[in-house]
Parts: sequence; structure tokens; C-alpha cells
Amino acid sequence: MSELAIVIVSYNARADLEACLGSVTAHPPRRSYEIVVVDNASRDGSADAVRRGWPAVNVIDVGDNVGFARATNIGIRATDSRLILLLNSDTVVPAGALDRLVRRLEARLDAAVAGPRLVDSDGALEISFGAMLSPWAELAQKCLVFGHAAGLPGITGLAERRAQTECTVDWVSGACLLVRRVDAVAAGLLDERFFLYGEDVDFCHAIRQLGRFVVFTPVAEVTHQRGRSGQSLPAATAAAYRHSQLAFYQKHHPRWLPVLRLYLRLRGKLPTSHLSGNVSGTGDMGRRSD
Repeated sequence: MSELAIVIVSYNARADLEACLGSVTAHPPRRSYEIVVVDNASRDGSADAVRRGWPAVNVIDVGDNVGFARATNIGIRATDSRLILLLNSDTVVPAGALDRLVRRLEARLDAAVAGPRLVDSDGALEISFGAMLSPWAELAQKCLVFGHAAGLPGITGLAERRAQTECTVDWVSGACLLVRRVDAVAAGLLDERFFLYGEDVDFCHAIRQLGRFVVFTPVAEVTHQRGRSGQSLPAATAAAYRHSQLAFYQKHHPRWLPVLRLYLRLRGKLPTSHLSGNVSGTGDMGRRSD
């Protein structure tokens, strides 16, 4: 049994996936580990490329696009490690980052989850943690994200200061999320009603409901290309986000659900059909459409 299982969900992101696996295997964690790639019926040869280039990686062909949460759960159940790392296919892991992340989680016996500082390929900060999603918290998060992206000095300074200190938070991004298996199982793994987006916030909420803590730590830094697997299908990705947003509010804030539906209808963004299964990936609350 390995100490750490790295679970990567892939969907039509072969180049990113190869870069991700290359970074992990070039800078492997010091403790025993295994990598599982769960492929959501990619059409770009991702699964075969991994089998050829990284024969030690366990590739699971799902046979359909089942979404991020369900695919992640399949990967988790295929392993038996003490620690589980959820890692996006569009991430690049620098040397020592995984070891530092593991050490910070192990130093906090009261914590079940740890997330690193995320930056884009240019080194710019990604806002990858925050307060539990609610109408007001979501509005505040959007203002912080958009203000930071626009380079507004006050907001950018606030975001940078927040990301310089290790702290207990409500959620960290599922793009790179380390969790103790015992806590993940106790929380029921990821809620599979969330096809894309919101599953990381919901999962961290379930963890906190157990009396356990979620920690953001800047000691470890990982590069994230921010949802590149969904860029080829922006309309489908947006619809998947709205479906998951509605599901999130139905689960956590049912009184606000009619208000959200009305808001989306007035803006012409209320999804009218079921998910078609042609998008996948994971979303983080640091990058949202309005």
C-alpha cells in the first residue's frame, strides 16, 4: 500500500496531462506513491499516451464522460493509500511541492484537507480558497477575483496578503487538494450530483461538518493552467457550471434557489437541458463566470 495516491481526472487534455505527469514523475514525492488517471472518454488519445509514456500509472477508462466528481471517486476507490491528492490534469508540480504540502497537513492533526498556493503559468496568483459559498460570499469572491484580475491595487494587495499566510479556511480548490483518506471516506467522498464546479467547496463543507479543518498553505506552490480542458467547449462548460451552481444552492441554500433561477433566467443563463456529457474537469471558486 502506498502512502499517497495521486488521482488525476482527464478529458481531452493530452498535452496538459503529459506535462502534469512529467512534472510529478520528474519531481516525485519522497514517500511511496501511486498515480491513477481516470479518463472520461477522451478522444485525443490521452489514455494510450499515458500507457505508453508512463506504464507505472494506473489508467482507468470510464467509457463515458461522467463528470469530475464521479470520476474522482472512481479513482479514489481504486487506491488504498493513507493520503489522497486530487490533482488537475492542467497543473504542473515543482520540485518539493508535494512533500511540503504533505508535511503541512501532517503537522495539523486537527486538519483533514490542505491546499497549496496556486499560480498561473506567468506566476500570477490564483485565488484558490475562501468562505463557504452563499449569495453574499459568492459576490464577495467574484469582486475579489475580478478586481485582482483587473490589477486594482487595493484588491490585488489584499489577495496577495491573504495568500502569504497559512490559515484555516472553508474550502480550497480541487485543482490541488490533499486529504486524509479516513476523512474523505467519512465525508462520503465527492457528491456526484456536481458534474463540474462546486464539488470542491461541497466536499470541504462535508469535511468541516465532521469537526475537521481545511488548511490553505503558501509553503507549497503549484502551477495551474485554469480550466484549459473546458476552453474548447465554452458553452457546454458554462452550462455545466450553471447546473452545478443550481444543485449547490438546492443542497445548501434552498431558500435562495428561486432567486438564483430568476436571476439566471433574466440574464438568459438558466440552463434548459440536461448535461450532454461533453465537458469535464474541476472548477475552483477562484475562477467563475458571473
